[in-house]
Amino acid sequence: MSESRTGQFALAFFILGSLFIIIAFVSPHWLVNDGKLKDPKFKKLGLWEVCFDGFGDVHHWYDTVFTGCWWIFEEEYYIIHDLLLPGFFIATQFFFTITMCCVLISMFLSYLYMKKDRDDDKYLTLLVTLGTVLVIGGFSGLISVITFGARGDGRDWMPYWEHNELGWAYALGVIGVVLLFPAGILFLVEARVQKYKRLHEMQSREPSSYTMHERKVGYSGGHTDI
Repeated sequence: MSESRTGQFALAFFILGSLFIIIAFVSPHWLVNDGKLKDPKFKKLGLWEVCFDGFGDVHHWYDTVFTGCWWIFEEEYYIIHDLLLPGFFIATQFFFTITMCCVLISMFLSYLYMKKDRDDDKYLTLLVTLGTVLVIGGFSGLISVITFGARGDGRDWMPYWEHNELGWAYALGVIGVVLLFPAGILFLVEARVQKYKRLHEMQSREPSSYTMHERKVGYSGGHTDI
């Protein structure tokens, strides 16, 4: 393994953050009922799954009643899509999906980073790419969790809003997104350190080669004069 101390800290932040983000991405616990209501129609919701218990059409156009946990894009949900998928929630899904994609790309890049030799010409490019992808994922995730945090438990979305609260999966998502920033920044710092190390090595080599060249020229000139 070729990583430095800075790289090790960056990897630690990344591994922990990516674990939290993956759990949050698949978990249906972004918004949950607080359990204080005797007969809650809404139970819990994640980015891709929602759980109801006897929830009916809010428009009263159909007699359909939803019970159990279903994929949020299930065909049967078309009659309440305007409730399930408001603009802010679609934005939450979109930006958190970008974050998830950045995490998956970074997993591959971090594997290459652990295998790559520091003297490799592509080492600096790899560090910069990895750091940049993580920072982009962090900003995208930040937009997602802020959007959901501001509107998720509002009175104009899920029923019995006063008994709904942000769940533990949302908290993990927030922590995971925050951890992407130090991971990405540390990789960029490591890239800068390695860049200056290489420049210093190049500068230290150039005078010695120049001196050797001068000695050869001087010796050759002296021999000619004699």
